[in-house]
Amino acid sequence: MSKLLGFGGMVIAGLIAILFVADLAVGFPFERASLAVDIGFIAASLLVAYLSWSIVERPR
Repeated sequence: MSKLLGFGGMVIAGLIAILFVADLAVGFPFERASLAVDIGFIAASLLVAYLSWSIVERPR
């Protein structure tokens, strides 16, 4: 079960990262409302992806 949650966390974090990278690059979907928020969400999603990966790769 923890591996399933880890993969789910990586997928959601990846989708959020793609969403905010797209906003940072071309202004879609949030029309570049805030540069700091874009960078903050990208960093947070990368952190969540790393933590999810560490859960998946953790030995039992």
